[in-house]
Amino acid sequence: MPFSAGRPTIAQIDGAALRSNLAAVRSGLAPGVGLLAVVKADAYGHGATLVAPLFERAGVDAFGAATVEEAVELRGAGVTKPIVVLTGAEPTQIEALLDYRLSVALLDAAMAQQMRPLLRGRRLSVHVKIDTGMGRLGVTPEELPALLQVVQGVPELSVEGIFSHFANADLGNQEFAAYQLQLFERAVATARSLGLRPRFLHLANSAAALTWPATHFSLIRPGLALYGIAPVANCSLPLAPAMRVVTRIVQLKAVPAERPLSYGQTFVTRRPSRIATIPVGYADGYDRRLSNRAQVLVRGRRAPVVGAVCMDLTLVDVSDIPDVARGDEVVLWGRQGEDEITVAEVAAWQSSITYEVMTRLGKRVPRVLRDDDSGGTNG
Repeated sequence: MPFSAGRPTIAQIDGAALRSNLAAVRSGLAPGVGLLAVVKADAYGHGATLVAPLFERAGVDAFGAATVEEAVELRGAGVTKPIVVLTGAEPTQIEALLDYRLSVALLDAAMAQQMRPLLRGRRLSVHVKIDTGMGRLGVTPEELPALLQVVQGVPELSVEGIFSHFANADLGNQEFAAYQLQLFERAVATARSLGLRPRFLHLANSAAALTWPATHFSLIRPGLALYGIAPVANCSLPLAPAMRVVTRIVQLKAVPAERPLSYGQTFVTRRPSRIATIPVGYADGYDRRLSNRAQVLVRGRRAPVVGAVCMDLTLVDVSDIPDVARGDEVVLWGRQGEDEITVAEVAAWQSSITYEVMTRLGKRVPRVLRDDDSGGTNG
């Protein structure tokens, strides 16, 4: 979507930070271990058609998408590296998988059997999904032999990989994570005993990629860390947040004491106040739970969000910040001056997680790639 210079609410995406994060994640890998960049959910809200080509130029080995539609969008943006559709596909999507050279998660024997008559002799690369404890998709290690027996009867299916997924993104339950690793290793051993030698074995998410070399196998699958958010506490790597969400003040008002503001009158001024209106709201993904809880940066200082966050507009009390003017930049998250509002802070204010904050940023907020290598690209 071309960037419009009219509405001032944008998400600035830092290309240098993305490359730096990628290099930091790679720094702990043994020779021969590849990297699949997870760019599902519009690259965690950063704009997949901006981010994926940058990662491809930086040398990632493959990409992970959640849906066929996401993967097709990546091909339309010029991505040529392998793309794995991590949540499987419907039989009606076979032609798209083949036309766009996509690999897909193979979830169970029924999926394999449904695919065969639709493939009509054409080869499709699949990654067998092992359920080691998430309970969502895939087969258990005990069910794997039966699935592989079906696969062996479908020569059109080429098993390119075997993978699983940790149930705790931050590996907070280390005992269960170790159990999942054990189950995954058992599944790999079973596949090898049946003569299968897939090119890719992948289990490590961002947290495991940074802290647990035993989980790296032949491919790691980072997501959050690539966007500069530490997946574990006390992360020693120099990760840099790649998204900065900004807007501008569209109106300033002098408001007397004892004046209720916004829907539901959930905030009442205690003193004569200066209230700034900013053009962002829950329709943009700025969550309504941030009402009377969040802070923003104006002129390098924190100012509280007051009243209910509306669909398109939000109010900020700038009474304690001198010389605030209409048109001043307002940072919803990111750095301004010497201060920074982190995505983790926003997540805490809305009783959520960093993933949700970034991925729920709405489509009507343009993503603007700022990249020193390319001179800047709008999207």
